[in-house]
Amino acid sequence: MGLANDAIAHPWWPVGRFRDTSAMRIYFAGPLFSAAERDWNVALASALRAAGHEVFLPQEQEPGKDAAGIFATDVGGIDWADGLVAIMDGADPDSGTCWEVGYAYGKKPIILVRTDMRRNQGSGGSGYNPMLTEAATIRIDAIAAPIGRIVGEVLDALDKLFPPGGSGGVKRNVA
Repeated sequence: MGLANDAIAHPWWPVGRFRDTSAMRIYFAGPLFSAAERDWNVALASALRAAGHEVFLPQEQEPGKDAAGIFATDVGGIDWADGLVAIMDGADPDSGTCWEVGYAYGKKPIILVRTDMRRNQGSGGSGYNPMLTEAATIRIDAIAAPIGRIVGEVLDALDKLFPPGGSGGVKRNVA
């Protein structure tokens, strides 16, 4: 379950903000092709782990694999997970992340996160493709928000989907 308040201190996630959460398995989908993207992914995944969740982070699973190995590993990660957290930043969200959202749609809850200030005309105000926004169980649109705010909003979304104590929410994978 969750960690004690003083378990881990991060500059962007202050001591005292940890809380008990209903541990779940999360597939973390997002672009991973620049140092900034990879650092953002690690920071958010670390905070989710510190809150007691198991996180499948593709950039940790894929080194040394060919295209077929990456595909099989990531599909297995999505199948393993209770839910998907997907980063929708970029002028147009990453194509691999979009595929992962499509694959998960209808199978498990999807939390979309966008901090990017660029907007796509015709997106209904979301800034990105309606095929993605409509696949979301919960959307977090927080333009230029700091990582601490995003961590809090993602944890709040997870609590709505999988309430502490296991009552209500969404059915989990048990395999």
